[in-house]
Amino acid sequence: MYVIEDKGGAIALMLASLLFLGTWPAVLTLLERRGRLPQHTYLDYSFTNLLAAVLIALTFGQLGDSKDGMPNFFTQLSQDNWPSVLFAMAGGVVLSVGNLSTQYAWAYVGLSVTEVISSSMVVVIGTTLNYFLDNRINKAEILFAGVACFLVAVILGSAVHASNAADNELKLNASNKLGANASVEPSKGTLSEHAPKDLENGASGTNQVTKAEAGTAEYLIELEERRSIKVFGSSTFIGLSIVFFSGVCFSLFSPAFNLATNDQWHTLKDGVPHLVVYTAFFYFSISCFVIGIGLNILFLYRPMAGVPKSSFKAYLNDWNGRQWALLAGLLCGFGNGFQFMGGQAAGYAAADAVQALPLVSTFWGILLFGEYRKSSRKTYILLGFMLFMFVAAVATLMASSGHRSTK
Repeated sequence: MYVIEDKGGAIALMLASLLFLGTWPAVLTLLERRGRLPQHTYLDYSFTNLLAAVLIALTFGQLGDSKDGMPNFFTQLSQDNWPSVLFAMAGGVVLSVGNLSTQYAWAYVGLSVTEVISSSMVVVIGTTLNYFLDNRINKAEILFAGVACFLVAVILGSAVHASNAADNELKLNASNKLGANASVEPSKGTLSEHAPKDLENGASGTNQVTKAEAGTAEYLIELEERRSIKVFGSSTFIGLSIVFFSGVCFSLFSPAFNLATNDQWHTLKDGVPHLVVYTAFFYFSISCFVIGIGLNILFLYRPMAGVPKSSFKAYLNDWNGRQWALLAGLLCGFGNGFQFMGGQAAGYAAADAVQALPLVSTFWGILLFGEYRKSSRKTYILLGFMLFMFVAAVATLMASSGHRSTK
């Protein structure tokens, strides 16, 4: 079995995890903005998310000989370790519910602000719990300085998105495109319902008069017309409620996984080895898969947030963007696996540095979705300070990492 023995290896895994976990939300957001139903996307995502866990277990979990108290993956499957297995599966349940919630929050609140708020809750709640569960192996003075940097970044992030929302409202009001009930009025060059769509732009290649420039009112309206979750005229409270609910879920999955692998509450019988990270991640992902598949099959027939109804047959026939949804599942699966592997070596509190993933999500938001285009100078200044504080938060949380003894 492969075991991380040095701090450098743990940090490398955490950086890879940060990149993967910051990228997969952008992929799912891209599909929703192109009009693909979120139920279809999440079902595809769930299959490859589980596949990543199986691959990690069968490679890293079986690599090399078993060590004292650290058996290989297949050896552990037959051991009497069900208390730890249940902790791992509980972590998978809350993560799956959190991920499913954010799929809708990205539409209502935006990719960046959703990641900022949910990540901040993970740091404030989850990192604090992990610090005490890990028997304080992280350097407290550095760790909590990083938490403080995160909180400052969150405040700045909230200000960024409030400022950007005000900018967008000014653009829409100036364009006179919204009626009194905030419904979308047809814009020049609006497509026929049955017109063929360009997968990159969500617009017809033949009927579109001009392609709206990112950051303009016309761009915002065209986006609303083609996306699968309609958000114009919706209450801000609905979106924020979904975000905070997902944040609570995310803050609990890492401590649950910590308990599964280290048994701080002494639930295992004497002589039974702790779950190795690969076995725990396998059970964790099994529960993620079951919850994700079950809820989204239900949502096919009883959808949320005004999304159109679908069917399992329609899902099977929907190949529009399926490859991207499958890629998102792999990115999330390997991102979570690398986070747990780094956390087992250097402390789960330090591994929560990957919650700076809004850095990556913001990059993709600007590059792919044109977020903050044509925004005010105030918005740009706040954005710059927010990104700076996230960099400081990542550096300090990683610097706080200790080393867990495997003896």
